[in-house]
Amino acid sequence: MARFVSGMTFPRPALTIPTMFTGIVETKGRIVSLTQQQGGQRLVIDAGSWLPRSGQFANGDSVCISGVCLTLVHAPGSSEGCLSFDVITETLKASALGQLQVGDTVNLESSLTPMTSMGGHFVQGHIDGVARVTGVVTGEEYRITLEPPRELMPCVVPKGSVTLDGISLTIASVTATTFDVALIPTTLNMTTLGQARRGTVINLETDIIARTVVHWLNRPGGASGASASLTMEKLREAGFAG
Repeated sequence: MARFVSGMTFPRPALTIPTMFTGIVETKGRIVSLTQQQGGQRLVIDAGSWLPRSGQFANGDSVCISGVCLTLVHAPGSSEGCLSFDVITETLKASALGQLQVGDTVNLESSLTPMTSMGGHFVQGHIDGVARVTGVVTGEEYRITLEPPRELMPCVVPKGSVTLDGISLTIASVTATTFDVALIPTTLNMTTLGQARRGTVINLETDIIARTVVHWLNRPGGASGASASLTMEKLREAGFAG
């Protein structure tokens, strides 16, 4: 299309939208094979009859696998329901995907479309690190306590958003080194978090807004140190508040 202004036409610039997810898991898949190959591993997942938001899989689609955005290299045909992905060595080392075994289950979400309802929060599928489960409380309220890498704690905001194994969750409470999330029965049933135990390693992606603010404040000329208290005055100086 072109725009018409005062007798002149200008081409409409191309709009590039990065792949995004919501953190609302659509289904669980089962690992059917893990094959070593040059530069990484071929990961094959049985997703059953699941279809993406677009209605049909195609090679090159982006799929969130337990929080990690991967590219589909082999779409299922009419007689098969398996999805194949190539995972590079760096991703295997930096995420919990490197600990997967045949038979394990993973959370699956297809990428957003222009018509997708935004039920969770903006998730990139670019994890910041892994968090280790330090406690699970299954009493009147089901809570999981996690210890992330210390350098990520400034991005963990009380009542803020966090993505755990591809699941959009609200942070219930925060200490100096850990944070809690409270889980409802639906989340426990529809995702892999119901299998989490003390010592379980989980993919962690912090909220993109919190991460951006912390990064900006810690850059040269911003607030000094990640432990510096965040005030409205500092937010105004940084341009995040009026």
